[in-house]
Amino acid sequence: MQSPPCRGTAAPLSRIPSVPPADPVPRTPGRAPRGPASRLVAVLALVLVAALAGPAPAAHAAAGLTQVTGFGTNPGRLNMYVYRPTSLPARPAVVIALHGCTQDAQTYADNSGLPESADRYGFLVVFAETTTSNNLNKCFNWFQSTDNRRDQGEAASIRQMAAHTVSAHGADPRRTYVTGLSAGGAMTSVMLATYPDVFQAGAVVAGLPYGCADDVTGAYGCMNPGTDLTPAQWAQRVRDAHPPWSGPWPRVAVWHGDKDTTVVPRNADALRDQWTALHGLPPTPTRTSLIGPNSTRHEEYAVADGAVAVEVNRVPGIGHGTPVDPGNGTQQCGGTGAPYFLASICSSHWITRFFGLQGPGPEPGTLPAPTGLTVTGATDTTIRLTWSPVDGADGYTVHRDGAPLAAADSTSYTDAGLTAGSSHTYAVAARDADGRTGPLSGTVTARTTGTVTACWTATNYAHVQAGRATTSGGHTYAKGSQQNMGLYNVFVTHTLKESPAGYFTVADRTCP
Repeated sequence: MQSPPCRGTAAPLSRIPSVPPADPVPRTPGRAPRGPASRLVAVLALVLVAALAGPAPAAHAAAGLTQVTGFGTNPGRLNMYVYRPTSLPARPAVVIALHGCTQDAQTYADNSGLPESADRYGFLVVFAETTTSNNLNKCFNWFQSTDNRRDQGEAASIRQMAAHTVSAHGADPRRTYVTGLSAGGAMTSVMLATYPDVFQAGAVVAGLPYGCADDVTGAYGCMNPGTDLTPAQWAQRVRDAHPPWSGPWPRVAVWHGDKDTTVVPRNADALRDQWTALHGLPPTPTRTSLIGPNSTRHEEYAVADGAVAVEVNRVPGIGHGTPVDPGNGTQQCGGTGAPYFLASICSSHWITRFFGLQGPGPEPGTLPAPTGLTVTGATDTTIRLTWSPVDGADGYTVHRDGAPLAAADSTSYTDAGLTAGSSHTYAVAARDADGRTGPLSGTVTARTTGTVTACWTATNYAHVQAGRATTSGGHTYAKGSQQNMGLYNVFVTHTLKESPAGYFTVADRTCP
């Protein structure tokens, strides 16, 4: 694929290591935990590093960044870089961009796709950068109370960058936005919560809700398996970040890969609950559609006048990282020349659209939902579906178990390669000639014939990661039977028997 052209004249910043750590947490000097817990954290981090190690990334064209010094007192000791497109309107908008762990400003600029959007639509991008002097993994310290509070540490430094950009470039203070990946995504939540008077909207990519953790141990629990709070409790954490503020609240977009095991998708739900509650909305989408070349599930939560206050984008088939789609198309951007930039959909294009920086555009989902979805047959490995045609539809998208499965040109589809004795839920959406999809139909559930028996031997940690077990209170429980398997760690090993599909029992001595 063709790399985006070089921009500007500034020299590129240094590159990141080819094999970074996988998690958006610590190694803050002087703040790391001690004892067995810290050793377990280190073991888990090393396991994740080994799993993600691979060949060095390909070279990628560098975006031209200009470093800015003297932007304020900078209590968080951050670096500031600005990307200014060649053509810039009067009073431009400002987007603050926050990189992930082990990355730097240049890496994020080169691969995220934000400079392409800035060139196309004319806005400034400020790339904030943390260093190893703040955090050994170069993570923003979203989990430290000295950095995630208003007018303190890194949060205060980022706020000063926004104010300096408005002053120095004549930017519009009413159009200031923030986005970031992983630890940068979690720090995006910090900025939206602590400075709702500054940021009109934000986009959290593979990140976490505000107020989930104030230390390293809590941060790991938030990332995986996640934290359970009610929407009202999540919302209160934001209100407590700046008590004098009563609204209006920033608009929020959430982006998350459905295969992310580093920051599990449960955090996308927590973010949705947090911000819909602040906007006085239920956690049920107003409308749902599919966007992009990979049928990303796009959920919109709208207020009374129809404006979208919160959106959630669930990207199918990817793990932890920024969704990008390298190329020269109007909905393409970014590069895969560094870890954690994943070929799928150009999230920066849609984030820019959510911020309102592209101007008006066609609304997705103009076709009605299909009706008459019916299961017409099943074997040990297949399920066959039919539904009624939709006028104007160019095709259909079939969903299985809540995720896009396949495109269909007619009003029937056979799902093949299934496991005997397994149960699945289906829905269908109509697709127009531009590739936009309408709302989903009602659902039907079907089971393949036959039975299934499978055995799995692994650590408790691996069983949870694979979805065969859950964790609660530091212990592990087999899904289905809820048998207690002992402590959630990488040292206890069990064999689980699956029969029927999705039901697991401990079978250390009896599994064939």
